[in-house]
Amino acid sequence: MRERAPRPVRLGPKSVAALVLVSAVGVVAFGWPLLAGADSGLAHAQDAPWLFAALLPLLVAVVVATISESGMDAKAVAMLGVLAAVGAALRPLGAGTAGLEPMFFLMVLSGRVLGPGFGFVLGSVTMFASALLTGGVGPWMPFQMLSMGWFTMGAGLLPGPDRLRGRAELAMLAVYGAVAAFAYGTIMNLYGWTIVPGLASGISFVAGDPLHENLVRFLVYCATTSLGWDLGRAVLTVVLTLALGPTLLRALRRATRRAAFDARAVFGEPEGTAPGSS
Repeated sequence: MRERAPRPVRLGPKSVAALVLVSAVGVVAFGWPLLAGADSGLAHAQDAPWLFAALLPLLVAVVVATISESGMDAKAVAMLGVLAAVGAALRPLGAGTAGLEPMFFLMVLSGRVLGPGFGFVLGSVTMFASALLTGGVGPWMPFQMLSMGWFTMGAGLLPGPDRLRGRAELAMLAVYGAVAAFAYGTIMNLYGWTIVPGLASGISFVAGDPLHENLVRFLVYCATTSLGWDLGRAVLTVVLTLALGPTLLRALRRATRRAAFDARAVFGEPEGTAPGSS
């Protein structure tokens, strides 16, 4: 008999609402400098603590909503902790060397197996743990948490989680990992670009300038400053996904199946008790 395919952690209406809210806050946090006036001062100079203060309760809301709607228990929380710890330990192995960051492939595969809600929390918690581990705590941290949460959530939103297997699934995950690695770098550039002074006039952010002019400068900035780093991240993610993906996907699915995250408690009459008996 064929073994039942494991299902991702369910994403109910409350979880969706919490994810939409935290994502909306993130979009505003990243994008407001593009619409700010010339007299607004340095973009992102003071907003990181406020974003972090807003992000933590929203992350808790996502977790609470997911627990209440899917029956997540101590096993799911334990898996979240283990994967976050492994991801945080992987990041320093390549960070700072041509953008090589091996944690990204783990986030892709984990989000694929465990679903978008679990994936968003995993990505954010992993980046938080990594910052504590490496001493990388700073105003950029909440922005990294949001970006990694979106990165991991996207893998959980890919089509065919119950049907697509084998080489086709690996190819899809590899392509997603490459595209999302560039997207992660671009989103984080949007944060850094607005606070780096002294850039050449052709790539500097100019507060109060028309949106389309700043966007053109931003694209030039990405192409001239971070394209090589994003390429290294994308290539390593693809290589590790294709090389280690089959083994890790099987392990994650086996763990998910044994944890039975999608099982619901069913209450009925005890055996041997006749209906209506007291």
